[in-house]
Amino acid sequence: MRGAQRATAGDPADADLMRRTAQGDRDAFALLYRRHHAIVYRFARLMTGSISAAEDIVQEVFLVVMRDAGRYDATRAALTTYLYGVARHQTRRRLARDRHFVAFDGDGSEACPPVDDDPAAMIERRESVQQLRRAIVSLPRKYREVIVLCDLQDVTYADAAAVLGCAIGTIRSRLYRARHLLGQKMAGAGASDEDRQRLAMRCAV
Repeated sequence: MRGAQRATAGDPADADLMRRTAQGDRDAFALLYRRHHAIVYRFARLMTGSISAAEDIVQEVFLVVMRDAGRYDATRAALTTYLYGVARHQTRRRLARDRHFVAFDGDGSEACPPVDDDPAAMIERRESVQQLRRAIVSLPRKYREVIVLCDLQDVTYADAAAVLGCAIGTIRSRLYRARHLLGQKMAGAGASDEDRQRLAMRCAV
């Protein structure tokens, strides 16, 4: 899964870290945060279009983790699935509170490293990333969620269905529609479907 810090041999499992966190082990919580905060941040960033909102949501998600760690059941869902579910809830709360999409911010420079030494190409690429992000933020929420989870975060259909509380068939149909809408928006911004797919695959948005 893109962005998650994979545990190596000998590292404690997420379930064990959650159990220790529930017992008040701050080191366990810190390791959970280091291992998973990036995927939560990117999900919130893409859903809101705002760096500051994403940072706030990350804090809220891990406050929930600290408070409710004892309720986590590893037999029901992987921790990443659980975290996406909490992040989705916190993101919806944030957007409902603001009553509109948070204004898109950031220049995209933190996301995509330069691919060559041509300044003009770097600027063009950065502008293309901004176009993609704006197009994603402008999608209806149910389509934005599946694009972010499945296409940009590499979440499986089954896990996305668990996060969103729907059937896998619903994920497939929403993703088909979301890709079509996104392709239309990017085409309207002057980008081809090939450009959109390339950016989605190569940029850690």
